[in-house]
Amino acid sequence: MKYNLSEITAIIRDRRTIYPEMYSKRKIHKEIIEDLLNNAIWAPSHGLTQPWRFHVFTDNGLEKLSQFQSQLYKQLFQGEQFNEMKYNKLKNRPLLASAVIAVSMHRDPKKKIEEIEEIEAVACAIQNMHLTATAYGIGAFWASPKLIYRPEMNEFLGIDEEDKCLALFYLGYPNLEEWPKAHRKPIEYVTQWIN
Repeated sequence: MKYNLSEITAIIRDRRTIYPEMYSKRKIHKEIIEDLLNNAIWAPSHGLTQPWRFHVFTDNGLEKLSQFQSQLYKQLFQGEQFNEMKYNKLKNRPLLASAVIAVSMHRDPKKKIEEIEEIEAVACAIQNMHLTATAYGIGAFWASPKLIYRPEMNEFLGIDEEDKCLALFYLGYPNLEEWPKAHRKPIEYVTQWIN
């Protein structure tokens, strides 16, 4: 065997969504975030388009993200549509994280690859980041509030009109006594074998 499969399996099965409310104040070093990004870009992409783009918010950038998304929410949802709890999450969560990475899909101008395949490639890149964070013992949360799909988000990030922000990837060291446990349905529930 080329690699230690038991370690790889353990990392895959230990991957968890850990919300910013569970993070400590401990800062993640830039070099670790760069490791996450370097592993992200090794995701598969059809035609080698490498459609992923990253905007890393740290320090004062987290305040900018907090202000942007909470103000946009307030602008779009007024009266009975306004939900105080959603507003507070959009405002507070970036401030609880050590870093937030906005992950976007850059649409190939030639459009030689279907958009869904570009989105799938970016999702694989996000999974690579999540697994790397798990290996470091860092909590991660893939957030996708509806606001990220709006033109205002593209403008905020400075990305093209046909590009799409697909995730706000929150990172922080967990302030937990133990790493969360989970389970999955056995493969027999989700698999058909065709012989």
